[in-house]
Amino acid sequence: MNRELKRVTIVILAMFATLFLSVTTIQFFSADALANDSRNARTIYASYSKQRGPILVQGQPIAQSVPVDDQYKYQRTYTNGALYSAVTGYYTLDQGSTGIEAALDDDLAGTSGSQFLSQLNSIVTGQNPQGASVELTIDPKVQQAAYDALGDQQGAVIAVDPKTGRILAMVSKPDYDPNALAVHDTDQVISTYNSLNDDPSQPLINRTLGGNLDPPGSTFKIVTSSAALQNADLPGDTQLPNLAGYQLPGSDHVVSNSGGGTCGPGDTVSIETAFVLSCNIPMAELGVMMGQKDLTDMATAYGYNSDFDSPIPVEASQFPPLENDPAKLALSSFGQSDVRASPMQIVEQSMAVANGGVIMTPNLVDTISAPDLTVLQQFQPKTLNTPITSITASTLSSWMVEAVNSGAATNARIDGVSVAGKTGTAENGTGDPYTLWFTGFAPADNPQVAVAVVVQNGGGLGESGSGNEVAAPIAKKVLEAVLNK
Repeated sequence: MNRELKRVTIVILAMFATLFLSVTTIQFFSADALANDSRNARTIYASYSKQRGPILVQGQPIAQSVPVDDQYKYQRTYTNGALYSAVTGYYTLDQGSTGIEAALDDDLAGTSGSQFLSQLNSIVTGQNPQGASVELTIDPKVQQAAYDALGDQQGAVIAVDPKTGRILAMVSKPDYDPNALAVHDTDQVISTYNSLNDDPSQPLINRTLGGNLDPPGSTFKIVTSSAALQNADLPGDTQLPNLAGYQLPGSDHVVSNSGGGTCGPGDTVSIETAFVLSCNIPMAELGVMMGQKDLTDMATAYGYNSDFDSPIPVEASQFPPLENDPAKLALSSFGQSDVRASPMQIVEQSMAVANGGVIMTPNLVDTISAPDLTVLQQFQPKTLNTPITSITASTLSSWMVEAVNSGAATNARIDGVSVAGKTGTAENGTGDPYTLWFTGFAPADNPQVAVAVVVQNGGGLGESGSGNEVAAPIAKKVLEAVLNK
């Protein structure tokens, strides 16, 4: 009898243990997956049953939820949707969300830990629950200027306050209208999403932060020159052979300067002159002279191969291992080979030079506030990286000013303002269109804004032009929009 009782007891305990394990797994380990499952209609209805918080620019909503007479109760709407699409992203029924909508979903939905008491109060008082509002750092005039300046080009523009990291403008083109993805017709949402996703121009990619990363070309010479000045302890007047053609070590490939010929007159050329005139051959020679460790260490210090959140995730730019390959080292020294960068990475390089060597963390959000306007989070400036000393930054700043005044970046000049800049015209392979770049800041003596512009599929030299001909004028208009406020 006792033996049978023990067996029954063991079976009952095993059943309770199984039940406990199953409940624990569902409540704690599978809860998020189940809640986010696109087939979970109850979760979808619940997310739309309360008013999602607005996304604001200078107090005006660029994304908000408005009451509608259907089962979802609220619909997300976007003011100037295409203009701000790279920032807001989209919020859909069945295709997830992106941008700020995704990065700050808990805050906008009112489910973050900081809003627990607010949501509890709404339940007790019978008020409609609401999400928090998110005030962005974006300046609408600068955003519009960047959007208009980029025009129909495929590419991106980003403008940042180098002293604080506040992002003033973020534009990616081709763009899209997130309103088309916010409708309450599931079939229509899926059809629109598939159409955008299948578009060869890839409008859903935020090119400022990642996606199809591009070779940075001569904008990478900021990193190479930083390594020379700081890691290799080479002064700016260090002389390098001034050749019209340079055969890469261990290779049959010959590198040339833009337009062919030498880097100015003379048998030798200084690092400073090579930077100002944006000559490839001296930079390739410089990279080989320094060695791969100095260049790799500086690229890493600038943030290559590292990601961060802005709070939208920023994809890591790429400086791959050089594998003791001097030819690859030479090409990488002027931003070719396998080096790839986003506009965010390139603007960080200008931020370091503009801000005494310090890169502040680029940030899109000023405040997150409860429906009663109580500030839940106030974002403070913080350091991301410090790749160079103030002395190195000062030297590079003077070189970038000279590049705009009389070098390879003259189309960024602004009357009465000292502008610092660096252009890039990057190759993507035989027969492929170039990638055109500009990065810089102004005023050079008291920087208020740093900018990076990329124009993809920019044609070849003699067709759509160089970074100075195409990207620099775009950057100039963005700089002017900040300085003329």
